[in-house]
Amino acid sequence: MAKKPQILVVDDSENMLEIIRRNLSNKGYIVYTVTNVVDAISFLEETILELVITDIQMPNISGLELVRHVRENYKNTEVLVITGHPSIENAIESVKLGADEYLIKSFTIEELHNAVDKALVKQTDRLDANRDPKNKEEISAGIIGGSKEIVKVFKAISKASKLKATILLTGETGTGKELVARAIHYNSAQASSPFIAVNCGGIPETLLESELFGYVKGAFTGANETRGGFFQAADGGSIFLDEISNTSLSMQAKLLRVLQEKEVNMIGANKSQKIDLRIIAATNVDLLSLVEKGTFREDLYYRLNIIPIIIPPLRERKDDIPILINHFAKKYAIELGRDLPTFSDAVIGIFKNYYWPGNVRELENIIQRLVIMIDETNIDLPDLPSNMRFTVRNEKGLLKPLAEVEREHVINVLSLVKGNKTKAAEILGIDRKTLREKIK
Repeated sequence: MAKKPQILVVDDSENMLEIIRRNLSNKGYIVYTVTNVVDAISFLEETILELVITDIQMPNISGLELVRHVRENYKNTEVLVITGHPSIENAIESVKLGADEYLIKSFTIEELHNAVDKALVKQTDRLDANRDPKNKEEISAGIIGGSKEIVKVFKAISKASKLKATILLTGETGTGKELVARAIHYNSAQASSPFIAVNCGGIPETLLESELFGYVKGAFTGANETRGGFFQAADGGSIFLDEISNTSLSMQAKLLRVLQEKEVNMIGANKSQKIDLRIIAATNVDLLSLVEKGTFREDLYYRLNIIPIIIPPLRERKDDIPILINHFAKKYAIELGRDLPTFSDAVIGIFKNYYWPGNVRELENIIQRLVIMIDETNIDLPDLPSNMRFTVRNEKGLLKPLAEVEREHVINVLSLVKGNKTKAAEILGIDRKTLREKIK
């Protein structure tokens, strides 16, 4: 599943574009072509490229301007300049602007291949030199991926783990907020101290205070002994408060005191206890919108939001999907004693274009189901759940419940517009708020 290098070739000569495209495609590269700098700039905004090959002499805008643009905006993209009008000035200018290789027309196929190989080797060497082995191997703590979106999360984890400041993780359900919290803790100086995870939405409000703060003997009916809470258990380490948005305003006031005073009051106790820990909170909703509605305290929000880390949804890190497929397929094949399955290009294409409302958790569940249920070693389109396939409508489709048809239609529209909620709402003829509710 190694990613093939993607190359953009820019030349106003259609013949030259075809020659380069054919020769590089034969070598296994993914090659795109455009005839001018304006189209090249637009293409760069939409696609992650390893290499741009550009002519210098082109109508309206010179290829040297494209070299400048790439160097100023895409530090991990290499540039190879080609020209049919060689001059010392052009060569010097292109190198000054940041071109990695310079090739003169008419070059041989071997010269083209060598120049491309050298440019890509330079890129690999630079990326390897800048890649911290600790980040790659240890900091992930179960987080799989290498896309630029998840690399940003790795960098944020690295910075946050060096501090004891309060951290707020924001991300949709299933994006891996607890994994990020654990990665922060286990890459910190407090790694040998406790990490306590608390699902604030999974504990009834009447029990949450006693679970968090503890209680003394006789504090209420049934309190037959003094028992510390999660805060005391996490003292010296980290506590992860998931679904923080589900806490009541009264509980939020108590949490604010913990953040401000670094102390907790056990239920029924006459004096408070000092604690020293890192607090990591997480939410799958926009807390600021809850502040505006009056259901979340503004002062608590700003106390929590010292180090914000946004975890991207799976649809925004599509380059990681093949890696995740491979990881989960291996995991469940080993667990079940099955042969490692392969996935057709069509399946991978569907996975990369699907909306993934449940994110990585949903992907893992689907892979687990496929490994369990499919006897063949090759998984293809008919093996996928019906809501993921674009099938021809027939009489059978008319016998589905309305809710199921609506669900499939909403998911298909979201997939087609690549998760753009505004476009999807417009196509469906509903407002964004209604669409958000349907997604939930």
